[in-house]
Amino acid sequence: MHLSANEGIEANTFVVTGALGFVGSALCLELVRRGALQVRAFDLRPASPWSDDLKIHGVKIIQGDVTCKKDVERAVRGADCVFHLAAYGLSGKEMLQVGRIDEVNINGTCHVLDACLEYGVRRLVYMSTYNVVFGGQEIVNGNEGLPYFPIDDHVDAYARSKSIAEQLVLKTNGRPLKNRNGKCLYTCAIRSCAIYGPGEERHFPRLVSLAKLGLLHFRVGKPSAKTDWIYVDNLVLALILACVGLLDDIPVKGGAPVAAGQPYYVSDGCPVNSYEFMKPLLNSLGYDLPNSYLPVPKALLLGKFFAVLYTILYPWLDRWWLPHPLMLPPEIYKVGVSNYFSYLKAREELGYVPMVTPKEGMAATISYWQERKRKSLDGPTIYAWLFCVVGMSIMFCAAFLPDVGPVPFFKGISLFFFRSIQVVRMVFLIAFLLHVGEGTYAWFLARKVDPANSRGWFWQTFALGFFSLRLLLKRARS
Repeated sequence: MHLSANEGIEANTFVVTGALGFVGSALCLELVRRGALQVRAFDLRPASPWSDDLKIHGVKIIQGDVTCKKDVERAVRGADCVFHLAAYGLSGKEMLQVGRIDEVNINGTCHVLDACLEYGVRRLVYMSTYNVVFGGQEIVNGNEGLPYFPIDDHVDAYARSKSIAEQLVLKTNGRPLKNRNGKCLYTCAIRSCAIYGPGEERHFPRLVSLAKLGLLHFRVGKPSAKTDWIYVDNLVLALILACVGLLDDIPVKGGAPVAAGQPYYVSDGCPVNSYEFMKPLLNSLGYDLPNSYLPVPKALLLGKFFAVLYTILYPWLDRWWLPHPLMLPPEIYKVGVSNYFSYLKAREELGYVPMVTPKEGMAATISYWQERKRKSLDGPTIYAWLFCVVGMSIMFCAAFLPDVGPVPFFKGISLFFFRSIQVVRMVFLIAFLLHVGEGTYAWFLARKVDPANSRGWFWQTFALGFFSLRLLLKRARS
């Protein structure tokens, strides 16, 4: 295609579902920058880290649920184009909430399609995923000619639901709109790989958290396993080009728009081992990646253990206090088995060429995370937490509580080290006073070097003592 940069965008009204997320907010802002008449951000959340910026730039935020047909109709009515980005269950414990995944990804997509046909929306761009064709098998430089992975063989509900939803979207292409004199709805799908950039919410925060807690003990798969990544600005560009490719006043084949009914793979075009890709970020934050590799079959045993454990914990999966599992089988396949694709079709038909290189994208991401770390509270590994909290709790129980329940066992452990209850009490009181003193000192020091987190430094140092204080002293020296 050879069009102006803002063809099909200026003086048009757009709806972006899932718009308060990382990609959705970036897409909304780019549409505004390109001269859209109105951009509606449709999301279940009332606010997000990006919502204030969206409001400043004139984006209309509409709170609603894609699983509610009336909410979708309210958002879509009068729009020229819809970007359907809303989805659920991509990673972590969300992957096990099968009912919610199907409700959002399949039923929600049906509601969007019905609303587009009902209210005369001419263009629908669906953000899909590599996983519609990938299910654990190696794919090297794949293309759009690959068949869908068998629905019943998918290892996770998210990939299965996205595959079903994408097929619904593409099969709806060319269906006549209601009361629009023969006009049709044109649809296409952008199949995205793992996304990164400043503010990304899924992959990097989880990885950094594991590294901070000292829980990165191995890499999964072989060093030769490669996957695709895409910087957020490149993905936004692909989505906009797909939208332009659905304009029916520039027919290319059989009177239909060039992108009508088509899927497209997009990426940065530089397949890389995921751990090597993330290594510069972790190193810039002072964390190291392990050198040992765990084969995929053994990693799958660990992943299945966590899948069973979190299935048992299903009633509490949406609770904030329940952390994400260390890994699940679908995530193991994604990083441990090569799966990367060519964006040649997107380049030839849409004109897609990544405008941000992986080096530039990672540099921007590193700058964001370094600033984020500077503003946040440093913490020791989970082993320091266990040593201090569990150790102090055991000594307190042994020193001051009656012999009820596990207390005799705690006394036995304490007496093994300290020989008498009087010594245990003395050691506990000395340790307690030291923690109070270290916490107070940390509070005064933090008021000078990190005032925004001074209260957090006090409580963390009160709980962990020198394990926490040494991190604050390191920050003070720097």
